[in-house]
Amino acid sequence: MKAAFFDAVASPLRIATQADPSPGPDEVVLRVAACGICGSDLHITEDPKPFGIGAGFVLGHEIAGEVLATGADVRDLRPGDGVAVVPMRGCGHCARCLSGDPARCPAMVLIGGGYAEYVTVAARQCRVLPPGIALADGALAEPLAVALHCVVRAGLKPGDRVAIIGAGPIGLLVAFWARRMGAASVVMADIHDHQRDRAMVLGATGFALSGDRLAENIADLCAGPPDIVFECVGKRGLLQAATETVRLQGKVVGVGLCIGGDEWDPFVALTKEIDLIFTVFFHQRNEFGVALDALAGGVPQRIITERIGLSQVPQVFESLRRRTTQCKVLIQPELS
Repeated sequence: MKAAFFDAVASPLRIATQADPSPGPDEVVLRVAACGICGSDLHITEDPKPFGIGAGFVLGHEIAGEVLATGADVRDLRPGDGVAVVPMRGCGHCARCLSGDPARCPAMVLIGGGYAEYVTVAARQCRVLPPGIALADGALAEPLAVALHCVVRAGLKPGDRVAIIGAGPIGLLVAFWARRMGAASVVMADIHDHQRDRAMVLGATGFALSGDRLAENIADLCAGPPDIVFECVGKRGLLQAATETVRLQGKVVGVGLCIGGDEWDPFVALTKEIDLIFTVFFHQRNEFGVALDALAGGVPQRIITERIGLSQVPQVFESLRRRTTQCKVLIQPELS
């Protein structure tokens, strides 16, 4: 099969072939219908050591596909099933896994493998797509569930005023859920405005350009300082910006993947008596299913800006390191 391989930092991904996979007893082999390119994939290739990634690794965890083969112990899936994949692979038998929360399993591994024609996953990682949802669109279930978990962790209540720093895929999907769950205002902020229209379609009520007056601009659009600020970029200084933006005794939710440390003044957070919350992954049994169901409405699909074949992956992946007008790119191997 063909796949896109990571070799080294500063080296483009490489398209090559390797042996087709076969399933273990509790596994299934999927024909990959689509795999999203995630911002964390870019982070991994720039600093692979914290993720335990080495040469020859195949990226890709936002996966949807068709079951081709099943292991001897698999009972709930059969060839031909269309599934979305939960990329957190736990041990399968600890209390966390049995409760549907493998992200918190001590043995959890975030899988890759989606930048390929076929991938092997544990059957317990798969969720059959509801009727009416295109198989390739199932790749959006993972980022959609991540965004839902952000809003759940924040304890958002109907009527809350929300600000979201970063109009990338996760930020846009946080806006989708925030409005869906009753936020009175949802203001997005970004350093460019090319996602403005998409943000408004997804649920934003206003859009602010980041800059020296970010807090003031957001407050104007929210009719006051927001109750909750989601930091969805992961760049140094943005937790500080979120802290300065949120209201007294409000909440700041750290979502973006910031590697290598940050710089912020905890005195501001202390004097405003804010709650600082961090969030990662999602609950498989509850939030992933809700995310899948939400795809039936067709709105989350508006974040998709391009669908590419495997041969285009190295070039497009490198272009995403720079600020572009792209939002969510889906790799669909059948387009190669």
